Amino acid sequence: MTAYPIETPQQLRTLLKALRQSSQLTQTELGTRLGVSQKRIARIEAEPGVTSFDQMARLAAAMGYRFVLEEVPASQPATPAAGEAQW
Repeated sequence: MTAYPIETPQQLRTLLKALRQSSQLTQTELGTRLGVSQKRIARIEAEPGVTSFDQMARLAAAMGYRFVLEEVPASQPATPAAGEAQW
């Protein structure tokens, strides 16, 4: 099992496109699997930070992936990217 740590929307944007391409799917083919248009897939890939979690989870599942939250060791504190909200 391969893990892909994501800490910023930019990383997610890059990863989504790479996973789709490594799955040998076009945006149109992935859209068909999800019941959405090619334009919607392009927008999700371009702006994953404004996409609902439900749609992101469905997109990941359609490519054979899932989201997993992982605790960050205390020796490696997670820091939000510039401009991102802190809780």
